[in-house]
Amino acid sequence: MKRISLSLVFCASLFVIGCKDNKKQNDAENANQTEMNSEEMQDPEIKEVKEITVDLESKSGSDLSGTVTFTEEDGEVKMDAEINGLAEGKHAIHIHQKADCSSADGKSAGGHWNPTQEKHGKWGDAEGYHKGDIGNFEVDANGKGTVSMTTDEWCIDCEDDNKNIVGKAIIIHDGVDDFTSQPSGAAGTRVGCGVIEM
Repeated sequence: MKRISLSLVFCASLFVIGCKDNKKQNDAENANQTEMNSEEMQDPEIKEVKEITVDLESKSGSDLSGTVTFTEEDGEVKMDAEINGLAEGKHAIHIHQKADCSSADGKSAGGHWNPTQEKHGKWGDAEGYHKGDIGNFEVDANGKGTVSMTTDEWCIDCEDDNKNIVGKAIIIHDGVDDFTSQPSGAAGTRVGCGVIEM
């Protein structure tokens, strides 16, 4: 009988010790996980991704519709636009200085966004260009056009007024930007407008 009692006591002791060891192991794993999560939160390499999607309004009696999405990651902003309802051929797209699409002709958005006071030109031109001088895009026979570009010259809701696109507007023109006429490339009627806001 004593042997059975001793055996039971021994087994119970092993069980209690095993439970304590498991608890210690679980506590250690939880502490490691908390430490890893804390390191991830403090890791400067983990960057915030910002995104704005702009709905385009038709202007000047056009049938235009579409969206423009801006995504900022790792110090660069990518712009992806999908535009519908235009005549086949080339059309101009720019960022304008005011977040105001209230007028029927889109002129409430003001002129091109040009915080560095450069002359109008083709994006990347050594002789100068506006921060809003995106350029031209092609529209197919179905009236659909797309634009995609990435730049480190823009930011989303940052403190640099020369880079911050928030508080501006996207304008789609019926005509083509000739990249030389001042101050805006003689791109013609504004047929689409969208406010860039958080």
